[in-house]
This record gives sequence, C-alpha cells and structure tokens, in this order.
Amino acid sequence: MKRILLLMLLGMCALSNSAEAQESTSRAQNVFVEIGGQGILFSANYDTRFGNRRDGLGGRVGIGYVAIDGTSVTTIPVSLNYLLGKGKNFFEIGLGTTYGSAKLGDDFLSDDDNNESGSAFIGTMSFMYRLQPVDSGFALRAGFTPVFTSNYFIPYYVGVSLGYTF
Repeated sequence: MKRILLLMLLGMCALSNSAEAQESTSRAQNVFVEIGGQGILFSANYDTRFGNRRDGLGGRVGIGYVAIDGTSVTTIPVSLNYLLGKGKNFFEIGLGTTYGSAKLGDDFLSDDDNNESGSAFIGTMSFMYRLQPVDSGFALRAGFTPVFTSNYFIPYYVGVSLGYTF
C-alpha cells in the first residue's frame, strides 16, 4: 500500500512539473507601435508565435496612418517572422509585404487643385534584435528592415518599436 501511495505521489509530482513547464512555454504575443520598419512610417501592430513557444515561426499584422496638411498615407504591414534565441533576447528574421495608399493634398509640391492618389505593395524584410520578456512586460525591437519593389531596393531602412508582451 505504501508503494502504491508513493508511486501515486511521484506521478502527481511529475504531472505537476509537466504542467508548470507547459505554462512557462506559452506562445508569445506582442502589441507594439513602430516607427519606420515594415509599417514604413508609423504603425500599430500585433505579433504572435504560431506554436506554444517563445521563439520559432510567427506573424504580424498592423495598420498605420499619417495625415498632414491634406496629404494622407495609410499602410498595412503583414509578414511572417522567425525568432532565434532563448530567455528574453531574440534575433528576428522576417519577410512580408506592406500595402500603402497615399492621397496627396492640394498644396503638395504644386499649386494645382489636382488631388492625386495611389496605392502599391512594397516588399519588406526584418533583421531585428527583440527584447521579449519571458512572462509579460515591456518589449523592444530595433534593427534593419530593408524595403523593395520591382524598381528599387533600400537595404538600410530601419525600424524601432516599443510594446508589451503577454
């Protein structure tokens, strides 16, 4: 009888440790604002891992809007990314696209009353350092976010973001 109780107690401890280990490796989710980066000018974003991990494959989606003197720009960044690292320090590698729509105001570079507008998809990459707490709290991202289309490639574009991990 003592053996059975001891085995049951050991089994319960093993299950308890397994449950605690699974809780500490819950998937990382982030909300952040970004200046520059894949949102091009300014954007608010949501980022998550696809598995119950703090690293590995994930994705992000965001929206940005800036309006000055009748000229407005809207951006929607969408990308896949992969986090390499452990603890709270990660290196992010990503690839995506940003939809951009712009409307030029009356007094933008001319005196004409012709309002022009246009939209385009811009290819984006990310090579960033990410500080992402193990449980939850302040998060930081900073690094290079090259942008490209069929006509140009800008390798030195940068981005910085501040946010919260949960």
